[in-house]
Amino acid sequence: MPLEALMSTALGMRVAAWRSRGPGPAVVCVHGAGVSSRELLPFVRAMGVTHDAWSLDLPGFGRSEKPPAPLTLTALADTVAGWLRGSGLERPCLLGGSFGCQVAVDLAARHPGMAGALVLVGPTVDARSRTPARLVGQWLRNSVRESPRMLPLNVADYADAGPRQVLAAFGTSMRDRIEDKLPHVGVPALVVRGGADRMVSQAWAEEVTRLLPRGRLVVMDGLPHMVPYKDPAGLAREVAAFLETW
Repeated sequence: MPLEALMSTALGMRVAAWRSRGPGPAVVCVHGAGVSSRELLPFVRAMGVTHDAWSLDLPGFGRSEKPPAPLTLTALADTVAGWLRGSGLERPCLLGGSFGCQVAVDLAARHPGMAGALVLVGPTVDARSRTPARLVGQWLRNSVRESPRMLPLNVADYADAGPRQVLAAFGTSMRDRIEDKLPHVGVPALVVRGGADRMVSQAWAEEVTRLLPRGRLVVMDGLPHMVPYKDPAGLAREVAAFLETW
């Protein structure tokens, strides 16, 4: 089934979204730093078999409006919250991938009641790795395990956003102290780590889960950082199982 492409307005900015209409409750995906929904669309298709699956392009990325200056993490989270208010979706599950986890956590901590649950897939950034050199090293070690089909998607995403937006997103990701916000997330939360992820260590995934008041951890063996692209069907099964319990 082809995805629906939709455009709406949140906080005065045009926000692009993709949807796969399944029968179950809504799952809304937020992409990582510097990229767009392109890497999440295989998961949206797989999740749409059982649930009403969505993915948003954050302002500045993909097909969404480019603001005059890169938005802060707070502004990105507020835009997602504004989109949720206008969407008609009641307390959907919010799924973040990589930097999208930071956006989702910021939203859940400051806008309680907007999301009914969180799924944090490869939550960044490990508190012990917040230097450019360490992040680049982790990215290089992880990249050899990712699907080569992601490369043209990444190139298209970076070209769409431009270097200013991309660098600002990575800088925002590195400065954010997600660990200070996790204890304020009151909804059920599933942390997902790829067992071969070189950007999110097992120790960090366990720490994120421990800090969440209602967190649980799933490790998907053999997978790299971009679990939604590498094994969309497997991740959809994990998310569906989690949503049956909250």
